[in-house]
Amino acid sequence: MPTVGLFIPCYVDQMYPHVGMATLELLEQLGCKVEFPTAQTCCGQPMSNTGCTDEAKPLARKFLDVFADYEYIVAPSGSCVSMVRHHYDELVHDDKRLVPTQKKTFELCEFIVDVLKVEKIDRPFPHRVGLHQSCHGLRELRLASSSEVMGPPFGKTRQLLASMAGIELVNLERPDECCGFGGTFAVSEEAVSCMMGDDRIYDHEKSGTQVLTANDMSCLMHLQGIIARKKKPLRVMHVAEILAGHSV
Repeated sequence: MPTVGLFIPCYVDQMYPHVGMATLELLEQLGCKVEFPTAQTCCGQPMSNTGCTDEAKPLARKFLDVFADYEYIVAPSGSCVSMVRHHYDELVHDDKRLVPTQKKTFELCEFIVDVLKVEKIDRPFPHRVGLHQSCHGLRELRLASSSEVMGPPFGKTRQLLASMAGIELVNLERPDECCGFGGTFAVSEEAVSCMMGDDRIYDHEKSGTQVLTANDMSCLMHLQGIIARKKKPLRVMHVAEILAGHSV
């Protein structure tokens, strides 16, 4: 039974705690022993992305203090995991715990496919589902193939969803385009951010999506805001909720 330190992003903890609970449920359903260290804080991504690296450094060291001794660290967020795996080098490169911790930090679906070797989620989800591929998960964690790279297509999250009974995964015209959120980009470039979000929602509507899902609640938060303001008939669910068996 693998022991997992559950790493929950700030916005999930504060605004979407049900996504954290779904992640816990799913990991336990798959046979993991899960612990939630209450001393965890922000990974430092918002500060780092805005250029405030000095402010991000103590948060990176705090992450290592909290999680370095776990067998695995798992989070329902590609962007936060990408921060640890690809951007902590410039913050805490002198800490000998860094590389071992990076190697055992995983996004949720990545962990299920690559570590637990799960091939099928044995529960139904009879809905038309549109999968949004978040940028960090796609192009830094390589959770799926991207359209600009030649090679056989693959998708770890899509693979898990496709194994569920009754599900119909829709095919988007632009399956790996950014939603426009980008953290502080959505604040500094609000108009562009919203136009990009409109484009993604239009693609899902045209493709017949009933439930829009993703690995990152940050992307879904942005898209859900646009959907709500424009009163679109789309339901938004994090992939952990679907895989854990939550209903629409």
